[in-house]
Amino acid sequence: MDNIKVSVIVPVYNSEEYIGSTLDSIINQDFSSFEIIVIDDGSTDNSLEIIKEKLSKSTVSHKVIHQENSGVSCARNRGIEEAIGEYLVFVDSDDYVTGNHLSELYNGETDFSMIQFVKKQGDNLSTPHHFSKRLISCDDFIRKELNMEMPFNFWQLMYRASIVKDNNIRFNPEFIYGEDIEFALKSLSYGREVSISNEVTYYYIQHADSAINTSDYRRFEVVNIFENLAEFYRGQGRNELSDLIVTSRIPKAIFGNMNYFFYNNYDFDEVISKMKEMDLMTKLSKYEGDSKFKYKIKLFLLNPKIYYKSWKKFKNSID
Repeated sequence: MDNIKVSVIVPVYNSEEYIGSTLDSIINQDFSSFEIIVIDDGSTDNSLEIIKEKLSKSTVSHKVIHQENSGVSCARNRGIEEAIGEYLVFVDSDDYVTGNHLSELYNGETDFSMIQFVKKQGDNLSTPHHFSKRLISCDDFIRKELNMEMPFNFWQLMYRASIVKDNNIRFNPEFIYGEDIEFALKSLSYGREVSISNEVTYYYIQHADSAINTSDYRRFEVVNIFENLAEFYRGQGRNELSDLIVTSRIPKAIFGNMNYFFYNNYDFDEVISKMKEMDLMTKLSKYEGDSKFKYKIKLFLLNPKIYYKSWKKFKNSID
């Protein structure tokens, strides 16, 4: 258990169909000195039994923690507390990684490192992003994300554990959307540099879309996450980042989620009602930036119904 360089944290809830393959992919790394921490968050299927069987046959250091169902954020937070590695890596229980995932991420020098991923749905794979830079400052990384120029998911990153632990950065269990990006952007604010690899080592598995659920309107709660983050940066004296969230990231998040609902045929009146309830129209109007996007927002705010009908007509013409 000495000299563990990386702790891989895997939260699990009722993932019996996938967790075996996920753990196999983590176990079979071409990297030494890492531990696997699996937090079973009150699974009611055979997940825990599969986890124990897989790890008992492995020579990789591991911990299996079973807790009452508390949500993925609490599970990840428990993993952080149990981790003894120099760096932290997160893998979801229905995804998988290639055998060089950890070796591609680990350099022992930068505070953060990032690999690329693809979305996999059936036999279809998305096109991965490629970046021209191999090294970027954390401040530049944050700014690019807030301008939506640096697309990433939190599990693409390897985090220096001391940054996370010393600054008491945790996942917020009150939210089900956006808590992961908040965790990443808070962590990055304490670091210096991110090394970037264009190697694809993470496969994000997309399952068949579930039925439309009105609880999905909680996607708009990401606005609350970014408002919290704006206050966090303001408390650090980084007013320019706080302002960037208000004038760019929040409006883009609102507009993006609104179009997601329209694209997936959610009821127009329900979407608009939810937006008004959360005062999202006002927050949308604060956008400052690209003139083309600003014009789209202006058209929508002028008459949401006409914008929606025009959008729908255009969408149908290209389907």
